[in-house]
Amino acid sequence: MPPVEHDSFGGRSLFGRPMQRRSFLKAVLAAGAAPGLAELLAACTGSGTGVATTAATPKIPSPSNPVRWPLSAKHPAIKAGLKPKPGSTLRIYNYADYLGPQVIKSFEAKYGVNITVSTFNDEDEALTKIASGGLGLDLYFPSYDSLGKLVGAELVRPLNHAYIGNIANVWPQFHNPWYDLGWRYSVPYSVYTTGIAWRTDMVKEDIASRSNPYDVFWDPKYAGNLAVIDDWHTMMGMVLLRSGIHDINTAKPADIRLMHNQMMDMLSKTHPRVTITMYNDLPAGQYGLAQMWSGDVVNAQYYLPKGQSADVLRYWFPSDGRGMVDNDLMVVLAQGSNPVAAHYFINYMLESKIAAKNFGYIGYQPPQNSINPDELVRDGFLPANLKTATVLPHYFDVGSRLLQLPPKADLAYHQIWQEFKAGA
Repeated sequence: MPPVEHDSFGGRSLFGRPMQRRSFLKAVLAAGAAPGLAELLAACTGSGTGVATTAATPKIPSPSNPVRWPLSAKHPAIKAGLKPKPGSTLRIYNYADYLGPQVIKSFEAKYGVNITVSTFNDEDEALTKIASGGLGLDLYFPSYDSLGKLVGAELVRPLNHAYIGNIANVWPQFHNPWYDLGWRYSVPYSVYTTGIAWRTDMVKEDIASRSNPYDVFWDPKYAGNLAVIDDWHTMMGMVLLRSGIHDINTAKPADIRLMHNQMMDMLSKTHPRVTITMYNDLPAGQYGLAQMWSGDVVNAQYYLPKGQSADVLRYWFPSDGRGMVDNDLMVVLAQGSNPVAAHYFINYMLESKIAAKNFGYIGYQPPQNSINPDELVRDGFLPANLKTATVLPHYFDVGSRLLQLPPKADLAYHQIWQEFKAGA
């Protein structure tokens, strides 16, 4: 079924975007037998956010260790004052159904530029293909934790800010983000939270009223009626938050052992499904409760059976903002032949009306100053009962962010994840 149009702002997506977002150290594991968990924990340092300085290890930005990436000498920023060449092609690389077709068409009509969109399933695949250099891609939509890899390998081109005046429309947090001080290479695309969604006709309690709503994933009465996200770091971050550990990138051996024990306990008590299709499965009634991204619960209302009211859907995220919050980016790839059009497209996507139109299609909120929860309900983006899926600016000041992990901690997390999935 193709996407359909919705409301005055444009289309909405009837497809969930692939959600396998975080990288796996395949090369390390393929090099030989993985060490045991005890060995990995013994090797882990006490910090998951330190910035390495050796040439072999990329910098790891974090809110406490912001990074200003060096400007590329190999691929300098484009000159100011240029115009897109009519009839040229802008090649975009993105997740499937993560860009509104009407937005693409309106840009093509305005600037006389053709757009092609190539898609990927996860960032491992995307980075591998980008690094091959043979695709001629102009614009890429990564998560912030892969920016260092792109800059370090000189796969991205610095931005010329003269073309991107619409940056003024986005939240102040993104004018000088810790992962890219001075926004030299990136602008924000979407923001989202990770919380808990449920159907009130299949889950009779108000999950949000629990003293610790995360406990529901360990509650035996929901065995067979819940799911967690098939994304190692996102799911494991929830386990840490449930335990009161807000450093969801911790490399402390004691924290990792606790996380391992809690995950095995979850398996024994509720045996959750591990999936990326909860945007479809939850509204279809395959289970009544799921760990979920805010953008997916926004889309879930459109997957309900015909005649089923969206009133049955609920979403919880900590009201103080101290949960998982994340954002995706737009970057200009160095390999592309149309960097001018890429800059124009970035600026176009930061225009408030265009960002709102795109939001209506993908379900993932742009960090626009013009958006607030009451208006999202008023304009039909959200029913009142899903107002909690709105992402607020202060979440990015207090929330927990998923960061690139040091290699040994990364291996320890993945070993636990493999054990968990094998038992799921």
